[in-house]
Amino acid sequence: MADASKTNPQRVERLGYLGLGLMGTPMTRRLLKAGFHVSVWNRSEGKVAPLVEAGANRASTPCELLANSDILFMCVTDAAAVEEIIFGPEGLAGAPGAGKLVVDFSSIHPDAARDLAARLKAANGSSWIDAPVSGGTKGAEEGTLAIMAGGEAEDIERARPYVLTMARRFTHMGPTGAGQTTKLCNQVIVGCAMAVLAEATRLASNAGIDASRLPEALAGGFADSIPLQLFVPRMVRGIHSPPLGHIATMLKDLDTVADVAQATSTPVPMATLAGQIFRLAKAARGADADALEIYKLSAMER
Repeated sequence: MADASKTNPQRVERLGYLGLGLMGTPMTRRLLKAGFHVSVWNRSEGKVAPLVEAGANRASTPCELLANSDILFMCVTDAAAVEEIIFGPEGLAGAPGAGKLVVDFSSIHPDAARDLAARLKAANGSSWIDAPVSGGTKGAEEGTLAIMAGGEAEDIERARPYVLTMARRFTHMGPTGAGQTTKLCNQVIVGCAMAVLAEATRLASNAGIDASRLPEALAGGFADSIPLQLFVPRMVRGIHSPPLGHIATMLKDLDTVADVAQATSTPVPMATLAGQIFRLAKAARGADADALEIYKLSAMER
C-alpha cells in the first residue's frame, strides 16, 4: 500500500466519498489502494459493505461523513440528488463546514452548481469544487479519468493530490460552474460520437462488411478516436454490462446542453439531434440501458 504522506507531504487529509455507484465505487477503491483514510456513505448499504471490507470507514449519514472528513467527494445522479444530500435530513449542511471542502463529481446544470455552492457556503462555511468526470467506468477503474473543475484555485490545488489518484487529468477551468460547462462541451462531443458511430457501424453491418474490424481499419486515420476504439466493439458484440453509462444520464446532459445553448444564443443542431436520438433510445430500450444501445435502434434489436 502506498505511503499517503509521500503523495501529499504537507498534509494528509481525511477523505470522504458519498455515492458509491458505477463511478464512485472504483474511484473510492483507488483512494483506499493509495493508502488514504477514507470514510464512505451510500443510500444502499449493499454498496458500502465491500468498501468497508477493503478498509473504508462507514458513516451513518451524510452529515456524519462531512463531520469526519476534511475533503468530501461525491458522485450522484443529478441536481435533485445533490440538493437532497446537502439540505435533506441529516445532510451535509448540518455538519460544521469551516475549512472543509466538498468536491462534486456529479454532472449537473452549471446554474445549479453555483446555487448549491453558494447556499452550502452560507449554511456552514464549506468550500465547493464542481468537478464532473469523463472516461466512464473503465477510466474510473484504471485511474485515467479526465476531470474538469470550477472553483477557487487554492481549493483546486488542495484537492489535486487526491484527485490525481483517481484521474489522469484535473484541469481548473475557471470559477464555480466552469467545470460543469466544460462537461457539457464534453457531452456534446461524446453524445454525437455515440450516435455517429452507431450509424457508421450499422451501415458497415448492413452492407456486408465485418463491422468489428472498423477500429482496426480506421486506426491512425482522421476517423480514429478513443470512442471509435472503445464503443464500436461493444456495439458489434452487444456488450452492455456493465454499462459505460446510462441512456438517461446522457439524455440529461444533452438536455442541459440545449438549455445552456438557449440561454447563451448558441446554435447546437448536432447536439440537439443526438438528444432526440437518445430520447428515442430511452423510450425503446429504457432509461437504465447502456447508452451504446442506441446502436440497436436502427435495427430495433431486442
